[in-house]
Amino acid sequence: MFGVVPKPMWEKRIPADARNRIPLAMRCLLIEAPRALVLVDTGAGNKEDARFQDIYGLENQGDPTRLEDAIRATGFAPEQVDIVVSTHLHFDHAGGNTVRRADGHIAPAFPRARYVIDRRELAFARSKNERIRASYLTHNFEPLVEAGMIDFVEGPALVTEGVSMIPTPGHIPYHQSVFVQSGGATACFLADACPTSAHLPLPWVMGYDLEPLVSLETKRALWTRARAEDWLLVFEHDPVVPWGRLAPGEEKPTLVPLE
Repeated sequence: MFGVVPKPMWEKRIPADARNRIPLAMRCLLIEAPRALVLVDTGAGNKEDARFQDIYGLENQGDPTRLEDAIRATGFAPEQVDIVVSTHLHFDHAGGNTVRRADGHIAPAFPRARYVIDRRELAFARSKNERIRASYLTHNFEPLVEAGMIDFVEGPALVTEGVSMIPTPGHIPYHQSVFVQSGGATACFLADACPTSAHLPLPWVMGYDLEPLVSLETKRALWTRARAEDWLLVFEHDPVVPWGRLAPGEEKPTLVPLE
């Protein structure tokens, strides 16, 4: 998760277990927008076998999934979700797009939703390049293609009133982050442009990033705007800190967490 950053430095922020794994969240964002109920990313889902679960330490299995339970805890039902936005199609972000039901069949997890996906990201996911193919599992997106449930975008896009997407490349070429705007305030769901608050420093980029120098420049541009516009930054994978704002006027990005 920290690329070339030495372990003695990064484990001060997020300690590893005996297998060199670190705790990570798969924090999805449910937005009650004026015209739609929008879900951003869907976690890892429930379709993977025991070996896969053990390698990654997944705790998001079952039918219903934790995501479905979490949506119900807000007072909504999964069937009420109108739009599902995929920041990208890696298994830990798009795995819950589809679900394995108790009878074994795989189906779209949100039956009345339109799924918003960058067309180029789908083509990239289908390329089967050896470097990336372990992160792209076809049962997370091909059933949506077959069902005709995808609304394709390319680059910046308005999802619905108050919700938009912007390209934030580096992790992968067609990665997107999501803006939520309401009452003059802006929240930015960073996804893997900055997976945890520990990744705020520009050179702290993931070994998973295909273009680390691009990741660095993406963060530089994001932090400049975040300070100027006082964004709320939302971290998808941080196990402790879900969100915060950057302290103004400091050269190094310093987070002011929200209580």
